[in-house]
Amino acid sequence: MRAGRKQGTDRSESWYCLGLPIRGAAMDFEHFRHYARGWLLHFFGQEEKAFNEYAAAYRLRPNNAKAACSLAFIAARRKEYDVADKWFVEALRLMPGDAGMHFNRGYVLDQGGRPAEAIGAFGEAVRLNPALDLAWYGLGMAQARLGEHAEAAAAFAKAAELQPMNGEAFYQWAMACHHAHQPDQVTVIAKRLAGFEPKRAMKLIKDAERPDLRHLVPAEVQEFFETYRS
Repeated sequence: MRAGRKQGTDRSESWYCLGLPIRGAAMDFEHFRHYARGWLLHFFGQEEKAFNEYAAAYRLRPNNAKAACSLAFIAARRKEYDVADKWFVEALRLMPGDAGMHFNRGYVLDQGGRPAEAIGAFGEAVRLNPALDLAWYGLGMAQARLGEHAEAAAAFAKAAELQPMNGEAFYQWAMACHHAHQPDQVTVIAKRLAGFEPKRAMKLIKDAERPDLRHLVPAEVQEFFETYRS
C-alpha cells in the first residue's frame, strides 16, 4: 500500500485543479475552459471579461465555490456591492462554515449601506472563528453606524485583544466608549494607546474632547500634532 493512500481508496477520487473537481479523466472541458479563461483575464486585470467567463463557468457547474468567490470579489472591487453580496451568498451556500467568507459578505454589506445585515454576517464569522480580529472590528464598525455604541465597544475590545498593537482598534474602542458614556474606560484605553501610538492617542483625546488626558502624550507629540493640524 502506498504511503498516504488509505487501503481500498478508489482511484477515481476527486482531485482539484484551479478549483475544479475532476473525477478521473472525465473533465468538463467547457466548464474548465471558461473558468481558466476567467482566471487568466482576472490575473491580467481585465475584470469585466473575467467576470463574464466566471459567470459562464458557474452556469455550467453551479457547485464551483471558487467561481462564485471570484465573481463576488470582482463585483466588490467595482463597488457593485449588491452584486457582490449575491455571489457571496452563493459561495456560502456551498461553504457555509467558512468564517472568512462570512466576513467578506459582512464587509460588502457594510460598504453597501446595509449595516444591520452586516452585523449578522460578521456575527456568524466570529461565531465560526472567534480569533478573526477583522470580523470583530467590522462588527464594531457596523454596530457603531447603528448607534449601538456599547455593543460596538465590546466588539472593538475583542479586536484590540486579538491585535494588541492595532492602534485603530484601540481608537475605535475608545470612541465607542465615549459615545456610550463610559469616560473611565476612555481614560484606560487612552493610557494604553499612548504607550505605543501617541499620535493616535492625541487624536483620540481631541476627538473625545478629553483635554484632561493630554498629559498622557509627550509634549513634542502634542506640539507636532498642533502644528500639523494648523
